[in-house]
Amino acid sequence: MNAPARVLVWQWGRFGAGPRIAVALVDALRALPGTTAFLSLSNRAEIVQGLAPPPCDLVVGTYSSIAGVAGRFLLAPFTVPAMALRLRRLAPDLAVCAMPGPIDLLMSAALLLAGVPLAILVHDADAHPGDGSRLQMWLQRQLCRSATMVASLSTHVGNRLREQGLIGARSIELTLPPMDFAVAPLVPHDGPLRLLHFGRLLPYKGLDLLAASLAMIGGRDDLTVRIVGSGPESAELDVLRRLPNVTVENRWVPEHEVGSLLGWADALVLPYREASQSGVAASALAAGRAVVSTNVGGLAEQLAGTDRALLCDPTAESLTDAICALLDGQLPLHAAPADADAAWRAMAASLLRQAAVHLG
Repeated sequence: MNAPARVLVWQWGRFGAGPRIAVALVDALRALPGTTAFLSLSNRAEIVQGLAPPPCDLVVGTYSSIAGVAGRFLLAPFTVPAMALRLRRLAPDLAVCAMPGPIDLLMSAALLLAGVPLAILVHDADAHPGDGSRLQMWLQRQLCRSATMVASLSTHVGNRLREQGLIGARSIELTLPPMDFAVAPLVPHDGPLRLLHFGRLLPYKGLDLLAASLAMIGGRDDLTVRIVGSGPESAELDVLRRLPNVTVENRWVPEHEVGSLLGWADALVLPYREASQSGVAASALAAGRAVVSTNVGGLAEQLAGTDRALLCDPTAESLTDAICALLDGQLPLHAAPADADAAWRAMAASLLRQAAVHLG
């Protein structure tokens, strides 16, 4: 069978990387010869409500609370047939869920009614400590069981999905491409090295490792560190705030600020205790920034093939050695940004090729 020519990509989250991943995938699909791509986002998505919203073919009213999620399921007998009608008008050959969310089972039911095959892009096979809920992972597993194809974004995730019995003959293996936030090229400067830890401030992100490592390094005139993201206040954040040349900004970073935040950094540090893959690492590569990362989960796979990444063990001592190696100039800081557009086109083409095999 030929590759699907009409592809719908949806992601109904409000914040974070999900909607941006959907937009990047649609842009890449539209750049492929002979492919028509449609985008579906939530009407509450931050990227939709921003200054330059992406063209969206199917805007969907979603939810703003747990009660709202429950309400969507209660209304399913009415909304699912209506969605199936909208899908028939678009007439996609394939629908792709860019990142699973709480009410995607409703879309799965509508796709079944409309006779459209479904592929799920799975970023995490298990919830990380402090991230999401058991219900969220249960919903994702039901969604995978309803799908025509399941795509894992790293071998690490694929192996775990196989252990869970969620990925079988109709599996697709992909890699998360760099995320381009239009960051300005890094300009050499005479000041201290600017090291950034960015993202949700959750237990699995290794804030305790970072705090212990920076305490070992001590106050150096050639290093300044920013920890920026949102999460619960913790003892680790208090320790980090007390360290010299370290600032902590516990806040949500709006979509339009991400580019300037990455632009501030010379390098990013990912002291994670576990990971499937990292959107922050992908953004750093697209911005041409160096990355110091613990070697856990799928991070080694994601960062393979670049000379701008330094991997270490998930211990404070190993992380200290890696940061000191960065300070000593053992990683190139002024490398050209990765070609994010080309990487997304390659991923989109691979998705269509593998889907054609399974649909044939």
